[in-house]
Amino acid sequence: MAAKEKVGGFFSEFKAFAMRGNVVDLAVGVVIGGAFGKITTSVVNDIIFPLLSPLTKNISFENLFIAMDGNEYATLAEATEAGVAVLNYGNLLSVIFNFIVIAFAIFLMVKGINNMHRKAEEEPAPEPEPTTKVCPFCKSEIAIEATRCPHCTSALEE
Repeated sequence: MAAKEKVGGFFSEFKAFAMRGNVVDLAVGVVIGGAFGKITTSVVNDIIFPLLSPLTKNISFENLFIAMDGNEYATLAEATEAGVAVLNYGNLLSVIFNFIVIAFAIFLMVKGINNMHRKAEEEPAPEPEPTTKVCPFCKSEIAIEATRCPHCTSALEE
């Protein structure tokens, strides 16, 4: 019975931990970040590299490598099939481009959010409706709904 209570206590403690706002927010951020990473990888591999291809004389970044045995291989697949150790610097370039695209996208997003905050701060708050007025006879401050001045007892116009 005691072991069952310990397990139940453990799970209730875990549930309390997992349902705190920060943990849930972090989990959502990780999932969205993973999906965003896949999108940027696709943007880099399917759009940026093909656009850069004419500038690099149609060199495929995935086949930029150095075979450590000194021989030349046409593709990375050939070199790995031969069991040769390779320095795959083309993959490094791809990851660097992915990072730059992700960092730029996050920069633009943060900049947009900051601009929205600045605009919200620049807009003046609307003036609150007045709750008092001045008696035209004795110049005392009185409630706006008053029909008679409590100080001089003058009848006020509405």
